Amino acid sequence: MQPPDELMAQEFLPALRHLVAKELRAQGFSQNRISSMLGVTQASVSLYLSSDSDRSYSLLSGLSLSAEEANRYAALLAEDAKRNAVDAVGTLNTVWTGLLGRGAVCARHRSLHPALADCDVCIREYGKDRSAFSEAVSEVAGAVRRLEASRGFVSVMPEVSVNLALAVGDAESAADVVAVPGRIVRVKGRPKAILPPEPGASRHLSRVLILVRTIKPEVRACVNLRYDWKMAAVLKKLRLRTLEIGGYPSSASGDPTVQALENCLSSIDGGFDVLVDLGGNGVEPNVYLFAASAALAADLALGISQAYSAG
Repeated sequence: MQPPDELMAQEFLPALRHLVAKELRAQGFSQNRISSMLGVTQASVSLYLSSDSDRSYSLLSGLSLSAEEANRYAALLAEDAKRNAVDAVGTLNTVWTGLLGRGAVCARHRSLHPALADCDVCIREYGKDRSAFSEAVSEVAGAVRRLEASRGFVSVMPEVSVNLALAVGDAESAADVVAVPGRIVRVKGRPKAILPPEPGASRHLSRVLILVRTIKPEVRACVNLRYDWKMAAVLKKLRLRTLEIGGYPSSASGDPTVQALENCLSSIDGGFDVLVDLGGNGVEPNVYLFAASAALAADLALGISQAYSAG
C-alpha cells in the first residue's frame, strides 16, 4: 500500500515549511519563535533559513504547484501560524486535499508507484461535487466583490478581519463550506480579500455556520462584523433579534465561540437573526450575520455598515 500521504510528509510539508520559515524570517521573527510556530526544532529552522528555496519550489512543482501559488500559500500559512496552530493545520489540509481532488498529485504518485497507473481514489474522494463547489465559489466571489466596492464597509470590520462563508449542500465540515483564505482585510482604507474563495478556507466561521444550520436549516451563509456599543444600537434600531454568548473565563481554550454556541444549542429554538459574541479572554467581540445566500449576507452586512456609519 502506497498512499499519497507519503508525498505529503516527504515532499509537500517540508517544502512548504521551508517557504513559511523564510516568510516569517522576512517579517522579523527569530529562529526560536519560528521554531515554536512551525512545531519543528530550531536546528531545522536554521537549516531552512540557510538553504536555497530552489529545491522546495522544485518539489512543489512536481505536485503541480507553481512558484507563485507556493509563495501565496506560504504567505497565508505564515499568517495562520502567527494566529494559532489550528488555523495553520486547517489551511495546510485544505491546500493538500485540493491538490488531491483535482488530480494534481497523481503524476508524481504514479511515477513512484507504476502499479497505481489506473488509480483515481483521490479524485473520487476529494473531488466530489466539484460543480456545486464551483457555483459556491462564484457566489462567494460575487458577494466579496460587493463588500470590496464599499469604502464605508471598513467601519464595521473587526481587528480579526472579516470572512464570508457559504455552506455547500448538507455541509458537515469546513471542507463543505466555501470561504476566503486569509479573510477580508483592510488595504489602504478599503476592504480587500487576500485570496479567492475556496472550500475549507475558514475552520472557525464554518463551524459557527454549521452549528447554526442545525436549528436554522434555511441559513446557508454567514459573515462576521465588529461588535461594540454602537453596533448594539444599530442592531436594535434594525430590529434584528440577537443571541448573546461570551464572557469567557481565563481558563477558556480551543474555540470559545464555537464551544459556547454548542453549549446553548439545546436551549434555543432558532428565534434569532444574529449571533453576538461579547468576547472575553483575548476573544474580540464580533457579531455574526446569517442569510440564505452569500449575496443576501453581503447585502445585510452593507446595510448594517451604512447604518453604523450614519450613526
